[in-house]
Amino acid sequence: MNYWPLLGVAAVVLGFVLRLNPAMVVVVAGFITGAAAGLDPLEMLDVLGRAFTDKRYLLLFLLTLPVIGLLERHGLKEHAQAWVARLRGATMGRLLVAYLLMRQLAAALGLTSLGGHPQTVRPLLAPMAEGAAETRHGALPDDERQRIRAMAAGTDNVGLFFGEDIFIAFGAVLLIQGFFAENGIVLEPLQIALWGIPTAICAFAIHSVRVMRFERALARRRAATQAAEPGGDA
Repeated sequence: MNYWPLLGVAAVVLGFVLRLNPAMVVVVAGFITGAAAGLDPLEMLDVLGRAFTDKRYLLLFLLTLPVIGLLERHGLKEHAQAWVARLRGATMGRLLVAYLLMRQLAAALGLTSLGGHPQTVRPLLAPMAEGAAETRHGALPDDERQRIRAMAAGTDNVGLFFGEDIFIAFGAVLLIQGFFAENGIVLEPLQIALWGIPTAICAFAIHSVRVMRFERALARRRAATQAAEPGGDA
């Protein structure tokens, strides 16, 4: 066993400790690993090039986080909260239900990357839901803010999970088809996807009720707080 290629791991750790450019650290670590494994420079370039072309779809995820972080640093959350606060009739419940519908429809068409926790829920949906709730129900304690954020994240999960089962090219649909085929039941992916529609409708209805019940609980909390304040019964 040749342990010298593990020097690349040490190079990565050292580079991150020294806060060097991550891309430069990874490339240098790759060359160190290749040299320790006995590869010549052309072979190392060939390996790096093939890895880049084979995994280039990962760039979508690698670029998302720094872009979202930069937008948050420049006040994306605050702008989202202020914008939704100016909308007449906007409530937390209506906002989350509308997002749930959009998320399910997009996932049903295979557009699963249009939403998500890092790129949509954290920077946009959760702050907008908080802003709508605060505008309608007054200042929110921290525990209710956390529950609103959890409800926003759960809304994204429900929309994606039950929406993507309607997309015939989704892996789970093909897995179900394979399972039935192994047991002598021949089904087309379209048949399985169509049977996912009633489930998606039920999931939409159930979660919408949950969201509305949660908002009514916020309204009751505000009413109870106002009644408990001096002069609140007047």
